[in-house]
Amino acid sequence: MTIAPNAFVMPLRYSVPIGGVAGTSFKPEHLQAILSAGRQRGFFEVHAENYMGAGGPPHRALEAIRRDHPLSLHGVCMSIGGPQPLDKAHLARFRSLVARYQPALVSEHLAWSTHETSFFNDLLPLPYTEATLRNVCDHIDQVQEAIRRPLLLENPSTYVAFRESSMSETAFIGAVAERTGCGLLLDVNNVFVSATNHGFSALEYLADFPLSRVGEIHLAGHAEQTDDDGDLLLIDSHDGPVADAVWKLYEIVIRRCGPVPTLIEWDSNIPDWPVLQAEAAAAQVILDRYGRAAPTGDRDAA
Repeated sequence: MTIAPNAFVMPLRYSVPIGGVAGTSFKPEHLQAILSAGRQRGFFEVHAENYMGAGGPPHRALEAIRRDHPLSLHGVCMSIGGPQPLDKAHLARFRSLVARYQPALVSEHLAWSTHETSFFNDLLPLPYTEATLRNVCDHIDQVQEAIRRPLLLENPSTYVAFRESSMSETAFIGAVAERTGCGLLLDVNNVFVSATNHGFSALEYLADFPLSRVGEIHLAGHAEQTDDDGDLLLIDSHDGPVADAVWKLYEIVIRRCGPVPTLIEWDSNIPDWPVLQAEAAAAQVILDRYGRAAPTGDRDAA
């Protein structure tokens, strides 16, 4: 079953709108600094799988954050792109988290991570074919039916491409959004990483991306390596500051589509709280700059 856009009506017991603001990943080591500062502009995002237990310190921390700040719930293990049926138990836990915390945003990845009884701790790429498209749309329909709201689907960072792909990534993502009514999470660092690794233009990718569907943006750091041929290989590592080139692409996006809630992802080599705050503040400057002017449209030349 394909669900039309805007088909979701969800009674919210407590919801804080995000608007055009910058947020950060929530890390427990920052809890006291965040609480000491009190209510601030911005939001926090957490990985859903870290909160699928019934209670304990993780939930107490998240409840404390949720009292004063909007929340974005980001799934990493749904395996939306996998050939197997979705894990019903995992989906039920995900649904319960959405009901419990009423996040302003809910997202997952265009990727797969399970095969039969094996789970891979990675977000693996998939071929862009009609068969894959039908499977992904069916899985998104199931998730949206469960959580009773649209899901934001994130574009991947990739290191290999499939010969059998019959459409571009942007065309595939656009078709998924059109068929399911889902929104999109545009990870600008992923665009830059994939463009560098595969040798295509990040600007052309963004020109083809359905920006009107974007409900959240991710920014993150990446690491530089070399492949077996000695060529540059970028890894979506989330372990450092956002690169200058990614900031430039981000500003292009915001100039074209207006202020969209933007998250700074930093998942390893976690810095002190002021460092993460400074990255979010840099994004907020750009959001505020273009929030004062009308967007120029999602098909303007970058």
